[in-house]
Formats: sequence, C-alpha cells, structure tokens
Amino acid sequence: MSDQAPGAVLRGAVDLSALRNRPAPGSNAAPSAPASGSLVRDVTDATFGQILELSRTVPVVVDLWAEWCGPCKQLSPILEKVVEELAGRLVLAKVDVDANPQIAQGFRAQSIPLVVALVGGQPVPLFTGAVPEEQVREVFSQLLQLAAQNGVTGTVDAGAESTADAPEEAPLPPLHAEAFAAIEEGDYARAASAYERALAENSRDADAHAGLGQVRLLQRVQGADLQQARAAAAAAPTDVDAQLLVADLDISGGHVDDAFGRLLDLFAALPADDRAPVRARLLELFGLVGDADPRVIRARGRLASLLF
Repeated sequence: MSDQAPGAVLRGAVDLSALRNRPAPGSNAAPSAPASGSLVRDVTDATFGQILELSRTVPVVVDLWAEWCGPCKQLSPILEKVVEELAGRLVLAKVDVDANPQIAQGFRAQSIPLVVALVGGQPVPLFTGAVPEEQVREVFSQLLQLAAQNGVTGTVDAGAESTADAPEEAPLPPLHAEAFAAIEEGDYARAASAYERALAENSRDADAHAGLGQVRLLQRVQGADLQQARAAAAAAPTDVDAQLLVADLDISGGHVDDAFGRLLDLFAALPADDRAPVRARLLELFGLVGDADPRVIRARGRLASLLF
C-alpha cells in the first residue's frame, strides 16, 4: 500500500472509478460530514457521491462486503474498531456489494472482502481478504501519511456533525461546469468538447487537461467488458488495440501498475516502427495518474531504458 499514491487531486475532473453520483456542478458548499456518530456509515449506489466528495477533505476507507461472506464478518469489526480509535481522521464507508452493484462494478470487485480508500476523489487499493488487526493499523497509518502528502488532512467531528479544516469550494468555471454536467449524463463527447473549448481559452488550464484525458479514457472503456477484453488480449499478446483496451480498463479500475506493466511489456515486444501508439498511450496515462506518483516515476524509468 505504501507506494499506492493517487494522482494529483484535480478539481472538476471525473473520478476514475466511474462512480459519478456527485453533487450538482457549480455548488460552492463544502463537503458534508457524516451525521453525528457515523464515522462508520453504510453507503449505497445512490449516496456514494457524498462519500466521494467527503474524501476530498478526509480519507475514506471503503469496505466492500456481503452478508454471505464469512471473512467479511471477521474483518468488518476490526475496521470499525480501528477507525473509531482514530477519532475522525478516517471515515469508514461500508458497501453491501449484493445490494449496490454499481459500486462493486466501479471498483472491479472480483473477490471480497475488498478494502480500498478514497483520497481526494481518487481510488487507492489497500488489501483483499481478512487481515489481522495489526496489519490494518499499519495500512491505515500509511494511508494517513499518503493523504497528508496529497493535502487531504481534514477530520470529522462525529459529535458535532461538522468537518474540521474543510476548505471552501469555489464554483466551477462555466466550461468546467458544462463538462461536469455532461459527465453526469454520460455524454462524454459533450464533456470533451467543453474541456477542449476551455483549453482553447487557456492552454495552461491543468484541470481541463486532466478532465479531457479522463473523459477520453471513459469514452474508450464505455461499454467494454473486462473479462472479454482480457481474453482477447491473452489470445493476441501483440495486438496493440487489444492490449490498449485492457490497460485503459485497468487504469479506470485503479490497477495502475498492471496497466503500465502491460503496456511496457508490449512496447518491448513490438518492432520499433509499431511502438508509437503504445508510447503515446503511456504518456497520456502518465498524465492522468500524475507525474509525481511513484508508479509513474518507475514506469517512466523503464520506458526510458527501452528507448535507449
């Protein structure tokens, strides 16, 4: 977990988990804290957007579980105990995967219990399966360090129904708001157009660059079936389009190292004349994850070694 740093927090860009039930664009309200006493709260497909926004202020641990899952019943009390002891520095969001398939699909939950975190709206893989309390404490300590590095240092006061240190959010610029609304509607072409117009007005608009990259990613993976894509890629290891699709799906599900490793292996296997599309996609995905992310730094180093 210690090297699972999320990308830069980019306001106005859609979250890579594709769980898009978020507050209306243009709102200047600070993220709402959970209700009194609810450092541990049940979250549904309909309410997930609230916890996603809260993660911009305080790190959120997401526990994906099911009633029939024995290991889940062993792990959940440990997670709740450690979160409560941290006294508002973390929030625990519990998700019943059987009742909330949209969240389960968004996190690519292939087995449970699955524990991930949200930091600044970005997914951070933590662990799968039941683990001992000592390991949970260690992982949560690393998570808090990572969150601090990304400026997510707020706390939740469970007794006062308020979030300390919550920054005031300025309204989105008009074109960003238009893009955000289009994303909410699943109209990625209109969102891309809005971001492109924002960049035409200001080519240094970092949020628009990030938003455009993420929207293009969502366009590419929309309607794709992960299992079918993996099967096609396994059957044709040097098929560029097949490998690019799986890498996109991995990135959208938060499996950054898997995506980079796949594309770098493909780059190494291809003749020099066929490498350009793979290099271009790698550079695009590097930008999405963030140049300071250690996974990007490692992947850039390997790419450089393959070029020279």
